[in-house]
Amino acid sequence: MSEKFQSQYADVNKIRLHYVSMGQGKLILFVHGFPEFWGKWENQLAEFGKDHQAVAPDMRGYNLSSKPDDVEAYHVTDLIEDLRALAEHLGHKKIIMVAHDWGGAVAWSFAMRHPEWLEKLIIINAPHPAIFARELLNNPDQQKASRYMLTFRSPDAEQILSENNYSRLIDALIKFGSKWEMTDEVRQKYIAAWSQPGALTGGLNYYRVSPLYPPTSKEDEDRIQSIMDLPHEMFEVKVPTLVIWGELDQALLVGNLDGLEEYVENLTVNRIPDATHWVVHEQPKVVNSLIRNFIN
Repeated sequence: MSEKFQSQYADVNKIRLHYVSMGQGKLILFVHGFPEFWGKWENQLAEFGKDHQAVAPDMRGYNLSSKPDDVEAYHVTDLIEDLRALAEHLGHKKIIMVAHDWGGAVAWSFAMRHPEWLEKLIIINAPHPAIFARELLNNPDQQKASRYMLTFRSPDAEQILSENNYSRLIDALIKFGSKWEMTDEVRQKYIAAWSQPGALTGGLNYYRVSPLYPPTSKEDEDRIQSIMDLPHEMFEVKVPTLVIWGELDQALLVGNLDGLEEYVENLTVNRIPDATHWVVHEQPKVVNSLIRNFIN
């Protein structure tokens, strides 16, 4: 870890969140997804810590943050409040939020519920919930691409993913078309994060509690349809939003961009044709410049 990175803890929302901070100024909050941790954002902390307070938390359930045992403690409402309370703890009332994967799912919902807290929203390869519901219900390709979620929801997920020193999780990050050239040093950091007691279960509980996964029954289809039948305004995002999307993502397909402008009134989309789900690692300079241009 760079000597300029400060590793700290905040007691918020009845849990303890670990976060790494760099720099001073406006708050720019970097929110990771599965199966990552704060270290996903080292490049961004170094870049945006030059002129912001750049902060990357370990989300609840991950690495050095609290890992509640109860699966019900991983609902999106709690995850939103963790981020809001962290910003408040840090002395800020406005956030620029940058989020990927599950972090992006939380960030979309944050923007719907707390637009007054957000100055700008930057989403990287994370689908808007209403559109993801539509794709899971109607797009066979997305249903197939999301089948792994059924494994992650299963009671055997921890055993499957931790076998052979977490080889399947490593594969998820560096195979399947990924162009991320992970160093041995970074690999060890990821394995250390997954090896924290309860950390794998914590991350998997996001999938277990979510109502959005590929339907395997009429009941599942009805549940997803009921989400789509909620009032349109519940899904509207009124803050300026940038979506960065690696088009070679094999888990979240580009159909998740179709119709996004119907929910986001001030939307910029940057598609990166030669990047995958792990675009932040593959093309950090490109990602940083897109974020920099948008927030300026």
